[in-house]
Order: sequence, then C-alpha cells, then structure tokens
Amino acid sequence: MKHTLDPHMFRHLSLAETCRKVADLGYDYVELSPRPDFLSWWTRPKVYPERVAEFKKALKDHGVGLATLQPMYRWASPYPDEWEVAIDNWKRAIEIAVEMECPMFVSEFGRGGSPDRSLNDRSGLHRPETCEAQFFRAMDILVPILEREGLVLSLEAHPEDWIEEIAPAIDIIKTINSKAVKASFIAPHTFFYGPDMVANLRATEGHLVHVRLADTYDHNKSSQLRYIVNPPGSKVRVHQHTDFGQGEIDWETFFATLADMKFDGVLSNCVFAWEDRVDESARFMLSETRRYVAKYWK
Repeated sequence: MKHTLDPHMFRHLSLAETCRKVADLGYDYVELSPRPDFLSWWTRPKVYPERVAEFKKALKDHGVGLATLQPMYRWASPYPDEWEVAIDNWKRAIEIAVEMECPMFVSEFGRGGSPDRSLNDRSGLHRPETCEAQFFRAMDILVPILEREGLVLSLEAHPEDWIEEIAPAIDIIKTINSKAVKASFIAPHTFFYGPDMVANLRATEGHLVHVRLADTYDHNKSSQLRYIVNPPGSKVRVHQHTDFGQGEIDWETFFATLADMKFDGVLSNCVFAWEDRVDESARFMLSETRRYVAKYWK
C-alpha cells in the first residue's frame, strides 16, 4: 500500500519544500496535483531539466516517492484547438513522467471543452457523445505511448464530467482494454457515482489501482439541501473533500470492502477543506488510514 498525500493545501511551497513537508507529516509518497510550476492546469507543463533534477533530488533527500502525477488537459473537448493543445501537453507530460520515474498518472474523463465556450455554445456541438468521441480519439493516440513507456493512466469519473457514474466509467476502461489504463475511486465523489457504494467499489474490481480519501456529505439527502446554493434550483455539482467523520461516508464499510477486494495500490489522502489546519488534518487522515488498513487488511 502506498500512503500518499496530495499537497494541494500547501501548494504555495516550492517543490523541494513540498517534499520536506510531506515527509514531516509522515507520508511515504507525494501525489502531485496541478500546480503552476510543474503540470499546470490546461497549459504547457512548466518543466525543464534543472527543475526535474531539483525535484528528484528533493524526493531522494527527504525519502519520499512520487506516486502519481495529475495532468489536467481538455482531451475530451469538441473544439479542435483545445483538443490539439491537450494532446500536445499530454505527450509532454508523458516525457516528464519518464524523466521523473513516476509510474502512474491520475486524470479525469473531463468535462469536455472550456466552460467559457461550452456554457455559451448554442450550436449543439458540446454534447456528451461528442466529448466521448474526442476522448476515445485521445486514447487512440496516447495509450500506445503509455504502453511503450510502461506507464499507467488511472481514470476517474468526476462531478460535471461527461461521465459521472462509476459503472459506465468502468465500461469505458474495459473497452480501451489496455494494461496501461486502470481505474481510480474518488471517495468524496461517492454520492455522484450511484446509490450503492459497495456495488460501485465492486464494479472496479480488477481495474482499481488508486483511491482518494476524503469525506463529503450526501448531496442527495434532505430534499437535496445538505448543501444550499442560490438561486434555488441552480444546476451545479457540489461536494467536499474534508476529514474522515466530517461527512457521511461509511468508512468502516468502505475500507472493509477494499480489503475484501484485496486492494493494494495508492491510498491518497486528498483533503482540500482545511488549509487553516493543514498539518492537523494531514496527520489525522494518515493516522486513521493506517488504523483502517491495520484493522481490515489481515
């Protein structure tokens, strides 16, 4: 098991200081989410030989590994210019993963095009089936490169993506049919995946390599008023990434099911809600994760 921390809550630190902080908090691995000085959101990675060397040295000096990288590019965009940029950026990200000796990518199926364009598009171009077709075009190009380089791409369905539920997401992963393409289960997205958490976890069996851990409320409950947005009836997707016990996920059942599935991959603590108590949150999440693993993995 790889006990991993997403350092988003202290992303203001340099890469070297991030490695030190992750180690000080007791973690063995870093899950590097998008940040401006490495794999930035949507744009060309800001990476060059000196930065790679400095990052690798810091990882080694502080005794932590790089479990995953998270590129976020618009590979499902129906707009050709966005799609072409995404493919170019993905190719560069693969080169960087090889240089960094990082074995795994984690990324989303994607919402499709940029919101500035898609939300105002009345042409009918921005449809789920068009986004799916663009995504498969991207896979046709990228999967052979991933296979050649020995890298794994772990895919997650995300709220507001063109695919939000876990069962159809797994169908797509199976359709790609590559040892290089696997599945993520993002616990704070549990209540978007479908009504039965255990069935949704089981649906990933044989493909699950990466799990993100954080709690959230069930947005479907209490007449959909667990979270309140205005104006009423707004079409938004609301969830949280908070500490164990601050939401409504049944963690005993969650970890018991993972153990029964013999999961042995990346367990990434991924809380975003508590920048004002980041150390306390990160240490608590690691302690609790280790407790659950000790309890259920015999």
